[in-house]
Amino acid sequence: MADMTPLQTHQRSRGDAAVRLRLDNGQVRLVDLRQSGSAKAILPRVGHAPEIVFLNTSGGLTGGDRLSYSVTLEDGLRATATTQTAERAYRAGAGLARVDVTLRVGAGGWLDWLPQETILFDAAAMDRRTRIDLGQGAGCLALETVVLGRAAMGETVGRIRFRDRREIWLGDRPLHVEPLTLDDAALAAGVAVLGGARAFASLVMIAPGLEDALAPLRRVLDEPGVTAAASAFDGRLTLRAVAQDGWPLRRQIARAVSVLRRGAVLPRVWQFQERTA
Repeated sequence: MADMTPLQTHQRSRGDAAVRLRLDNGQVRLVDLRQSGSAKAILPRVGHAPEIVFLNTSGGLTGGDRLSYSVTLEDGLRATATTQTAERAYRAGAGLARVDVTLRVGAGGWLDWLPQETILFDAAAMDRRTRIDLGQGAGCLALETVVLGRAAMGETVGRIRFRDRREIWLGDRPLHVEPLTLDDAALAAGVAVLGGARAFASLVMIAPGLEDALAPLRRVLDEPGVTAAASAFDGRLTLRAVAQDGWPLRRQIARAVSVLRRGAVLPRVWQFQERTA
Protein backbone atom coordinates (compact mmCIF):
# COMPACT_ATOMS: atom_id res chain seq x y z
CA MET A 1 0.00 0.00 0.00
CA ALA A 2 1.39 3.39 -0.96
CA ASP A 3 2.40 5.75 1.83
CA MET A 4 -0.04 8.67 1.66
CA THR A 5 1.70 10.72 4.37
CA PRO A 6 1.98 14.31 3.07
CA LEU A 7 5.48 15.51 2.36
CA GLN A 8 6.72 18.11 4.83
CA THR A 9 6.86 21.58 3.31
CA HIS A 10 9.12 24.09 4.99
CA GLN A 11 7.93 27.65 5.19
CA ARG A 12 10.06 30.08 3.17
CA SER A 13 10.28 33.79 3.76
CA ARG A 14 9.68 36.36 1.04
CA GLY A 15 10.40 40.04 1.38
CA ASP A 16 10.42 43.06 -0.92
CA ALA A 17 10.97 46.69 0.11
CA ALA A 18 11.45 49.67 -2.21
CA VAL A 19 11.86 53.39 -1.56
CA ARG A 20 11.82 56.28 -4.04
CA LEU A 21 12.80 59.83 -3.05
CA ARG A 22 12.60 63.09 -4.97
CA LEU A 23 14.01 66.57 -4.43
CA ASP A 24 11.31 69.26 -4.87
CA ASN A 25 12.36 72.90 -4.37
CA GLY A 26 15.08 71.86 -1.95
CA GLN A 27 12.81 69.54 0.03
CA VAL A 28 13.09 65.75 0.05
CA ARG A 29 9.81 64.03 -0.79
CA LEU A 30 8.89 60.39 -0.38
CA VAL A 31 7.47 59.50 -3.79
CA ASP A 32 6.93 55.79 -3.29
CA LEU A 33 7.20 53.26 -0.47
CA ARG A 34 6.49 49.59 -1.15
CA GLN A 35 7.01 46.76 1.31
CA SER A 36 5.73 43.23 1.51
CA GLY A 37 6.43 40.04 3.42
CA SER A 38 9.43 40.08 5.73
CA ALA A 39 11.08 43.19 4.23
CA LYS A 40 10.44 46.60 5.75
CA ALA A 41 11.81 50.07 5.03
CA ILE A 42 11.98 52.73 7.73
CA LEU A 43 12.80 56.39 7.16
CA PRO A 44 13.86 57.79 10.55
CA ARG A 45 15.20 60.95 8.94
CA VAL A 46 13.74 62.63 5.87
CA GLY A 47 15.05 66.13 5.31
CA HIS A 48 18.45 67.62 4.72
CA ALA A 49 20.16 64.20 5.06
CA PRO A 50 17.58 61.46 4.45
CA GLU A 51 18.23 58.00 5.85
CA ILE A 52 16.68 54.73 4.74
CA VAL A 53 16.85 51.68 7.02
CA PHE A 54 15.93 48.22 5.73
CA LEU A 55 14.84 45.40 8.00
CA ASN A 56 14.26 41.68 7.48
CA THR A 57 11.66 40.68 10.09
CA SER A 58 12.16 36.95 9.46
CA GLY A 59 15.30 37.12 11.62
CA GLY A 60 17.59 35.53 9.03
CA LEU A 61 17.83 33.65 5.77
CA THR A 62 18.03 30.00 4.81
CA GLY A 63 17.70 27.94 1.63
CA GLY A 64 14.79 29.02 -0.54
CA ASP A 65 14.25 32.44 1.10
CA ARG A 66 14.03 35.52 -1.10
CA LEU A 67 14.78 39.11 -0.07
CA SER A 68 14.83 42.27 -2.18
CA TYR A 69 15.74 45.86 -1.32
CA SER A 70 15.52 48.81 -3.70
CA VAL A 71 16.33 52.53 -3.50
CA THR A 72 15.73 55.12 -6.20
CA LEU A 73 17.05 58.64 -5.72
CA GLU A 74 15.90 61.12 -8.32
CA ASP A 75 18.22 63.82 -9.69
CA GLY A 76 20.30 65.89 -7.30
CA LEU A 77 19.43 63.98 -4.14
CA ARG A 78 21.89 62.70 -1.51
CA ALA A 79 20.92 59.97 0.96
CA THR A 80 22.18 57.15 3.13
CA ALA A 81 20.77 53.62 3.14
CA THR A 82 21.61 50.90 5.65
CA THR A 83 20.19 47.87 7.46
CA GLN A 84 18.83 47.91 10.99
CA THR A 85 21.02 45.03 12.12
CA ALA A 86 23.34 42.34 10.81
CA GLU A 87 21.80 39.95 8.27
CA ARG A 88 22.17 36.27 9.19
CA ALA A 89 22.38 33.35 6.79
CA TYR A 90 21.68 30.07 8.59
CA ARG A 91 22.24 26.42 7.70
CA ALA A 92 20.46 25.61 4.44
CA GLY A 93 19.03 22.12 3.99
CA ALA A 94 18.36 22.65 0.28
CA GLY A 95 18.54 25.49 -2.18
CA LEU A 96 20.02 28.97 -1.85
CA ALA A 97 18.80 32.06 -0.10
CA ARG A 98 18.60 34.84 -2.71
CA VAL A 99 19.15 38.54 -1.95
CA ASP A 100 18.81 41.27 -4.58
CA VAL A 101 19.78 44.87 -3.89
CA THR A 102 19.00 47.46 -6.59
CA LEU A 103 20.15 51.05 -6.06
CA ARG A 104 19.57 53.87 -8.56
CA VAL A 105 21.09 57.33 -8.16
CA GLY A 106 19.90 60.15 -10.43
CA ALA A 107 22.10 62.74 -12.10
CA GLY A 108 24.20 64.74 -9.65
CA GLY A 109 23.05 62.60 -6.72
CA TRP A 110 24.88 60.58 -4.09
CA LEU A 111 24.16 57.42 -2.12
CA ASP A 112 26.00 55.93 0.84
CA TRP A 113 25.06 52.22 0.93
CA LEU A 114 26.24 51.10 4.37
CA PRO A 115 24.61 47.81 5.34
CA GLN A 116 25.69 46.18 8.56
CA GLU A 117 27.47 42.83 8.56
CA THR A 118 26.29 39.63 6.94
CA ILE A 119 26.93 36.73 9.33
CA LEU A 120 27.30 33.36 7.61
CA PHE A 121 26.77 30.29 9.78
CA ASP A 122 28.07 26.80 9.07
CA ALA A 123 26.42 25.23 6.00
CA ALA A 124 24.80 28.51 4.94
CA ALA A 125 23.96 28.89 1.25
CA MET A 126 23.31 32.33 -0.18
CA ASP A 127 23.42 34.16 -3.51
CA ARG A 128 23.47 37.96 -3.26
CA ARG A 129 23.55 40.46 -6.09
CA THR A 130 23.95 44.20 -5.64
CA ARG A 131 23.68 46.63 -8.54
CA ILE A 132 24.14 50.39 -8.34
CA ASP A 133 23.18 52.50 -11.37
CA LEU A 134 24.59 56.03 -11.39
CA GLY A 135 23.27 58.95 -13.40
CA GLN A 136 25.55 61.55 -14.96
CA GLY A 137 27.70 63.22 -12.29
CA ALA A 138 26.39 60.92 -9.53
CA GLY A 139 28.56 59.04 -7.04
CA CYS A 140 28.36 56.48 -4.28
CA LEU A 141 30.04 54.86 -1.30
CA ALA A 142 29.26 51.14 -1.02
CA LEU A 143 30.24 48.72 1.73
CA GLU A 144 29.91 44.97 2.26
CA THR A 145 31.13 43.16 5.39
CA VAL A 146 30.99 39.39 5.94
CA VAL A 147 31.60 37.53 9.21
CA LEU A 148 32.02 33.74 9.33
CA GLY A 149 30.24 32.72 12.51
CA ARG A 150 30.41 34.46 15.88
CA ALA A 151 33.80 34.14 17.53
CA ALA A 152 32.41 34.99 20.97
CA MET A 153 30.06 31.99 20.71
CA GLY A 154 32.83 29.62 19.62
CA GLU A 155 31.22 29.10 16.22
CA THR A 156 33.25 27.81 13.30
CA VAL A 157 32.39 27.62 9.62
CA GLY A 158 33.69 24.68 7.60
CA ARG A 159 30.97 24.39 4.97
CA ILE A 160 29.66 27.29 2.95
CA ARG A 161 28.07 28.22 -0.38
CA PHE A 162 28.23 31.96 -0.82
CA ARG A 163 28.10 33.92 -4.05
CA ASP A 164 28.23 37.69 -3.89
CA ARG A 165 28.35 39.99 -6.92
CA ARG A 166 28.51 43.78 -6.82
CA GLU A 167 28.23 45.98 -9.88
CA ILE A 168 28.34 49.76 -10.30
CA TRP A 169 27.27 51.18 -13.66
CA LEU A 170 27.24 54.58 -15.31
CA GLY A 171 24.63 54.26 -18.04
CA ASP A 172 25.67 51.23 -20.09
CA ARG A 173 29.29 51.35 -18.89
CA PRO A 174 30.45 49.21 -15.94
CA LEU A 175 32.59 51.16 -13.47
CA HIS A 176 33.18 48.41 -10.92
CA VAL A 177 32.41 44.69 -11.01
CA GLU A 178 33.32 42.57 -8.00
CA PRO A 179 32.34 38.89 -7.98
CA LEU A 180 33.04 36.63 -5.00
CA THR A 181 32.54 32.90 -4.58
CA LEU A 182 33.22 31.35 -1.20
CA ASP A 183 32.93 27.59 -0.76
CA ASP A 184 34.44 24.78 1.31
CA ALA A 185 37.59 24.65 -0.81
CA ALA A 186 38.12 28.40 -0.51
CA LEU A 187 37.85 28.24 3.27
CA ALA A 188 40.66 25.68 3.29
CA ALA A 189 42.88 27.46 0.74
CA GLY A 190 45.01 29.32 3.29
CA VAL A 191 46.67 32.63 2.53
CA ALA A 192 45.56 32.52 -1.10
CA VAL A 193 42.04 33.34 0.08
CA LEU A 194 41.33 34.35 3.71
CA GLY A 195 44.34 32.85 5.50
CA GLY A 196 42.18 31.82 8.44
CA ALA A 197 40.46 35.20 8.81
CA ARG A 198 36.88 35.08 10.06
CA ALA A 199 35.74 38.49 8.84
CA PHE A 200 36.35 40.58 5.74
CA ALA A 201 35.10 43.82 4.24
CA SER A 202 35.13 45.46 0.84
CA LEU A 203 34.45 49.15 0.30
CA VAL A 204 34.30 51.09 -2.96
CA MET A 205 33.75 54.79 -3.57
CA ILE A 206 33.05 56.37 -6.94
CA ALA A 207 33.62 60.13 -7.42
CA PRO A 208 36.01 62.47 -9.20
CA GLY A 209 39.29 63.31 -7.45
CA LEU A 210 39.28 60.50 -4.93
CA GLU A 211 43.07 60.33 -4.98
CA ASP A 212 42.95 63.22 -2.45
CA ALA A 213 41.02 61.03 0.00
CA LEU A 214 43.53 58.19 -0.07
CA ALA A 215 46.15 59.58 2.32
CA PRO A 216 43.65 60.48 5.09
CA LEU A 217 42.05 57.05 4.73
CA ARG A 218 45.36 55.19 4.97
CA ARG A 219 46.23 57.09 8.16
CA VAL A 220 43.31 55.47 10.02
CA LEU A 221 43.97 51.91 8.83
CA ASP A 222 45.68 51.03 12.09
CA GLU A 223 43.20 48.93 14.07
CA PRO A 224 45.01 46.12 15.95
CA GLY A 225 44.05 42.71 14.58
CA VAL A 226 42.96 44.06 11.19
CA THR A 227 44.91 43.89 7.94
CA ALA A 228 43.72 46.56 5.51
CA ALA A 229 44.87 48.28 2.33
CA ALA A 230 43.41 50.98 0.12
CA SER A 231 44.06 52.31 -3.38
CA ALA A 232 42.58 54.99 -5.62
CA PHE A 233 42.72 55.59 -9.35
CA ASP A 234 40.65 57.36 -11.99
CA GLY A 235 37.70 58.29 -9.79
CA ARG A 236 37.48 55.00 -7.89
CA LEU A 237 38.71 54.24 -4.37
CA THR A 238 38.74 50.71 -2.95
CA LEU A 239 39.45 49.33 0.51
CA ARG A 240 39.91 45.70 1.53
CA ALA A 241 40.19 44.53 5.13
CA VAL A 242 40.35 41.15 6.92
CA ALA A 243 40.37 40.21 10.61
CA GLN A 244 40.12 37.27 12.95
CA ASP A 245 36.99 38.70 14.57
CA GLY A 246 34.13 40.89 13.46
CA TRP A 247 34.49 43.39 16.31
CA PRO A 248 37.89 44.96 15.42
CA LEU A 249 36.85 44.92 11.76
CA ARG A 250 33.71 46.85 12.63
CA ARG A 251 35.77 49.43 14.53
CA GLN A 252 38.14 49.81 11.58
CA ILE A 253 35.36 50.15 9.03
CA ALA A 254 33.55 52.72 11.18
CA ARG A 255 36.64 54.94 11.26
CA ALA A 256 37.29 54.51 7.54
CA VAL A 257 33.72 55.37 6.61
CA SER A 258 33.78 58.43 8.89
CA VAL A 259 36.88 59.72 7.09
CA LEU A 260 35.37 59.17 3.66
CA ARG A 261 32.14 60.86 4.79
CA ARG A 262 34.23 63.82 5.97
CA GLY A 263 33.35 63.33 9.60
CA ALA A 264 29.61 62.82 9.10
CA VAL A 265 28.15 60.61 11.80
CA LEU A 266 27.30 57.03 10.96
CA PRO A 267 23.64 56.05 10.62
CA ARG A 268 21.98 55.92 14.04
CA VAL A 269 21.47 52.15 13.86
CA TRP A 270 25.25 51.78 13.43
CA GLN A 271 26.07 53.49 16.72
CA PHE A 272 27.89 51.25 19.17
CA GLN A 273 29.87 51.65 22.37
CA GLU A 274 33.49 50.70 22.70
CA ARG A 275 34.12 47.50 24.64
CA THR A 276 35.82 47.91 27.98
CA ALA A 277 38.17 45.47 29.66
